[in-house]
Amino acid sequence: MMLPRGLHLLLWLSLVHCVGIYLFTKGFLLSRLSLPDRNDCGHDECTFLATHKRAVMLVIDALRFDFISSHPPEPPSPYHHNILTLPQELTAAHPQHSFIFNAHADPPTTTLQRIKGLTTGSLPTFVDVGDSFGGSAINEDSLLHQLVAAGRKVTLAGDDTWMSLFPDILDHNMSFPFDSFNVEDLHTVDEGVISHLLPMVMDYSHSWGLAIGHGLGVDHVGHRVGPEHPVMKAKLEQMNDFLAKLVMAIDKDTLLILLGDHGMDRTGNHGGESTLETMSAVWIYSKGAALSQPSTSFPSSLVPTIVFPGETVPHRSIQQIDLVPTISLLLGLPIPFNNLGSVIPEVFDRGTDKPGIRRALELNANQIRKYLDTYRASQSGGELDAFWSQLSESWVATQAASSEDYLPALWEFNRHALSVCRTLWARFSLPLIGAGLTIIIVSIVATYCAYCLLGDDTEKSEERLRRALSSAFRAGAAGLAFGSIVYFPLESVLEGVHLHHTSLFWGTLVSTLTFVTSCRPTFRREQLTSVSIIPVLHALCFASNSFTIWEDRVVLFLCVTSLVPAFLTGFTAPTPRLRYRILGFSAVFAVCVRLMAISTACREEQHPYCTVTFYVSPTSSAPPILALLTAPLAAFSVPFVIRRIIGISKSERGLAGIFFPWVLAPALLAGTGFWVLEWAHSMVFGDGVNGLFRLTRTVLARVCFTAIAFGGVSLWWTSPVCLEINTEDHPLDDQASKDQGEQKTKVTVLGFANAFGSPYLVFWTIFLSVVWLCMQLTGQVVLGLATIALLAHLEVVDSVRDVRGLSDAFTSGKPTAALDLNALKRGLSFTEVVPLALLAVHTFHGTGHQPTIPSLQWKTAFIFTSTVFFPFSQLTVIANTLGPHFLMGLASPLLALWNLPPLPPPRGLTASSLRAGLAIMLYFTILLLGSATCAAVLRRHLMVWKIFAPRYMFAAMSLVAIDVGVVVGIGIGVSRVRERIERIFKGIA
Repeated sequence: MMLPRGLHLLLWLSLVHCVGIYLFTKGFLLSRLSLPDRNDCGHDECTFLATHKRAVMLVIDALRFDFISSHPPEPPSPYHHNILTLPQELTAAHPQHSFIFNAHADPPTTTLQRIKGLTTGSLPTFVDVGDSFGGSAINEDSLLHQLVAAGRKVTLAGDDTWMSLFPDILDHNMSFPFDSFNVEDLHTVDEGVISHLLPMVMDYSHSWGLAIGHGLGVDHVGHRVGPEHPVMKAKLEQMNDFLAKLVMAIDKDTLLILLGDHGMDRTGNHGGESTLETMSAVWIYSKGAALSQPSTSFPSSLVPTIVFPGETVPHRSIQQIDLVPTISLLLGLPIPFNNLGSVIPEVFDRGTDKPGIRRALELNANQIRKYLDTYRASQSGGELDAFWSQLSESWVATQAASSEDYLPALWEFNRHALSVCRTLWARFSLPLIGAGLTIIIVSIVATYCAYCLLGDDTEKSEERLRRALSSAFRAGAAGLAFGSIVYFPLESVLEGVHLHHTSLFWGTLVSTLTFVTSCRPTFRREQLTSVSIIPVLHALCFASNSFTIWEDRVVLFLCVTSLVPAFLTGFTAPTPRLRYRILGFSAVFAVCVRLMAISTACREEQHPYCTVTFYVSPTSSAPPILALLTAPLAAFSVPFVIRRIIGISKSERGLAGIFFPWVLAPALLAGTGFWVLEWAHSMVFGDGVNGLFRLTRTVLARVCFTAIAFGGVSLWWTSPVCLEINTEDHPLDDQASKDQGEQKTKVTVLGFANAFGSPYLVFWTIFLSVVWLCMQLTGQVVLGLATIALLAHLEVVDSVRDVRGLSDAFTSGKPTAALDLNALKRGLSFTEVVPLALLAVHTFHGTGHQPTIPSLQWKTAFIFTSTVFFPFSQLTVIANTLGPHFLMGLASPLLALWNLPPLPPPRGLTASSLRAGLAIMLYFTILLLGSATCAAVLRRHLMVWKIFAPRYMFAAMSLVAIDVGVVVGIGIGVSRVRERIERIFKGIA
């Protein structure tokens, strides 16, 4: 009955973790209220500033500013600088008609969120990044809504994200959406934009008010091979030629806007808030009416400039959302109601006294003021109270300003409102944050109590655990009811807190406290001294942005340091064999950990003190040559090393003798082959070659996964035993028996010493092969080193336990007990789990990850298919990111099972496995508490959304991955292995 009860315990704790994470996340991640109001204006107010009847908006996804800059960084790149040159050429030739801007794209820099900003003029929120794989329709006022309200049609050619956001706005008869998530297809979407947008502009210009073209080739090239690649040059040349044809095709009543929705980092990825990701290109061109006067000077506050990294010449900078009020007024439309952007003064510079600029800024400021007044009157209006006096003073300043200061005052009001709203929407629900932290804290206490309880006498602990869980379930139900009751009298006080929040909080809190009370451990001195300080130190690192940024180096130090006590024990081992095993395998562990650290994927904040080695260069997503050479070697070597290590206990027979050479080795080689083909595919492009490479890779990945998921699992489930049992008949020794021909049977069981550990290791390698497939080549090498380090740690732990058992035997007054190592005490210590937990984090970093959004390896979404396909694309990205944590959580029972013989029947086998799982869950819950607490305390820190919030998010996801790994390991792996081994040796026992 221990296993089912233990599994219930793990599932209950995992649920408690999820509730704590949910409540804290709801209170911490910022949100924004979208007002449903629509803006309008008098007939002359809008049309007074109109210069064009229609507009073409060409979005080149991920078009970074330096791609069109006339003064690119030095030295210029031959692949993306001075290639898309038409904007700079026309700006130099027609400065009153053509304008280039460095536009700041608000993070998160993902396409869906940027389209929202580009059409509504509002700010995205951090939590919006979760909608990157699909979003709901935009209902708030936008440029497109205003066009339709004015009787003008909106057409689209390109990225189908627009269709999901504006399904009822875009004219379906004149729209041509294309799949936006086939990153490996560099040309289909762009060719579709070219083939449909040009005829639309040339032949049907009077049928629409806004024609949108959204090409994805530049973005896909960045994701596939990075910006420093000849394919990027070819793609930008294609865009330059298309742009030239578009300029020729438009008439004088059509405004042309070229823009990038965001930039890209040095490797071609995006999603975060680094400088290269947020600096996008904008070019506005009027073929007809001039938008500004020659040689006009503006107050410096109205025309700020910025220097792009690596450049020496400052360029005119704007906020990307400034396009919304600017385009609206140039087309004679009302500015969308929720807009926070400011008009671009240069394009309204008409007349000697700048009446265009004055009128545009007045309309803009009045619109923002109206929005703020409406927002304050809404249900969330109280958020503005702390800022309202400042906003009012800024508005009053515009009314009292002199004629010289009037325009700067209007501009300052607009920018001040934008700044306030950026701060405002970093709003937090302190009750929910407090509730989440409370649940996380009590979950730590409950996990520790269960850990200590299972270390006591097995029969008593089983009964106490059963009663504690039963009481906890009943108390949880009562807590849910209580939370539902207390919500209503507190509803007016707890802003942002809903009925299900209070129900979840009280139900979980009461359930957890009841469990703690029911199984409160009796604290002994050895329990307190066995607690490691390392998880506390690791969690405290999150209080410092520097330590959080350099966590990969901190974890490397902690990982090696965690093995120092075992290493020192090796010098005092009573036998040479144990001494050599401890020192030797400790050295293997340390060497593997150090080699894993060679693979680095640097955060933006780590430059210039960090060198990217996971990729071939900081500007490419291709693997380094060393990884191309060593990944196949690692795929071949890992099964061989596993067999050698388990061969120490003669456990390489039975299932292991079949599985490792004939299932695991081909699976790992196939996973490596997939990524070698992916690399070759990125080096060679062509219509026929693309299809052949893609088909080969897809078939290889699917066959590999199917073989391991069905064939490997079926083989293991049928016979999870790594034993070889031989019988041999011998004549009896006495003469009478010999004369009568009587014989005795000698039974030899090879693999007996590791009967539980070796079949569970086979089970673990099934998941290793799946994660291996989802890792890029450098990550596969790191994963292979992590596997060897894991096995080395298991051998060190087993040897240290033997040393302690021998020491206890010699000091107990019964030295003869030392003759039977299997009878020695083999209790699990928390310090034995710490290296495993640190190895999970270290492997996460070594496989090319950082707790930042840009480090997500999006190309892993296309392992099984060429486009995003639910749920496989999402699952492969998750496996790539959280696979190391899942694997180490899954490996935790090995600390209890390794080198454990079946006879005499081990007592507390499942309890020990369960304690190992609880220990690693406890470690990562402590990390979650540290990251959540520091993020909450530092929620107004300048770097909260760049450093502390992402670290909390990854801590939460890591804990979930650990929980899943432990549940799968205990619920399936340990259960099946124990059942079969006990059945085999039942008669003998």
